[in-house]
Amino acid sequence: EAAALYMNAARAGKKALCLLTISDHVFTGESLSAEDRQLTFRDMMEIALEIA
Repeated sequence: EAAALYMNAARAGKKALCLLTISDHVFTGESLSAEDRQLTFRDMMEIALEIA
């Protein structure tokens, strides 16, 4: 999806930014709880909207 976002932005002469989140660690098996995901991802989205 990020590649398509950047390609479409480039074709339209616009800027684009992709924010990625990690909730599960593949090697250690650690993961965020559903509540932690909601809270931390919401913070990330609010910061992204402020940047935009």
